[in-house]
Amino acid sequence: MSLTVYGVPLSPYVRKLRLCLAEKELDYQLVIVLPFDQPTWFKDFNPLGRIPAIKDGDLTLADSSVICQYLEEKYRDLTPLLGKTAEQHAKVRWLEKYADYELAPLTTFAIFQQRIINPSMDNPCDENIVISALNEKLPIYFNYLEKILGNAEFFVGDTLSLADLAFASQMVNMEHAGELLDAQRWPNLAALYMRIKARPSMENLWQGEQKILSSIKRVNP
Repeated sequence: MSLTVYGVPLSPYVRKLRLCLAEKELDYQLVIVLPFDQPTWFKDFNPLGRIPAIKDGDLTLADSSVICQYLEEKYRDLTPLLGKTAEQHAKVRWLEKYADYELAPLTTFAIFQQRIINPSMDNPCDENIVISALNEKLPIYFNYLEKILGNAEFFVGDTLSLADLAFASQMVNMEHAGELLDAQRWPNLAALYMRIKARPSMENLWQGEQKILSSIKRVNP
């Protein structure tokens, strides 16, 4: 096995990459590297110190979007996740970035950070940050995505793409923190998330992540 992924399962960016690999049915080895307190060899390996990173033979890469695009181009005969036309490719990349850069600061670095990460590090949870993210900030982004999705099964081209995986990866962290999309307010988005969760690729990751969360809660009840 030449492909190695470096990161932690609860990272939404690592999750997105692992979903991409699973949908393409590519084998890999996961080496745990935390987003903080990283070993010296990883900083030499990836000077940005961000996860995920990969090593594929002699090639090393960082940034989940760059890695997923590399996999798309290298394994063209496997399940495509970036669309089939230039127009679809552009839309997939836009929505992927939208999830990574607009949703993540709220779903992961606000709600998940406060509810899960802070208690695990003996830091207090600031519920005001959580409430602000849920009630004031996220609805704007969900309204946009609900409109973009409409009644379609997936975001782009009626087929699964990296846009769907990036969105679902952020929703997982929000759910881990005890919050779900309001299905009455955003029915299409909620249905999309449930479809992604039901896929074997996500089901396999979900089981492992639940074990990690359970161990965190046992240590920090």
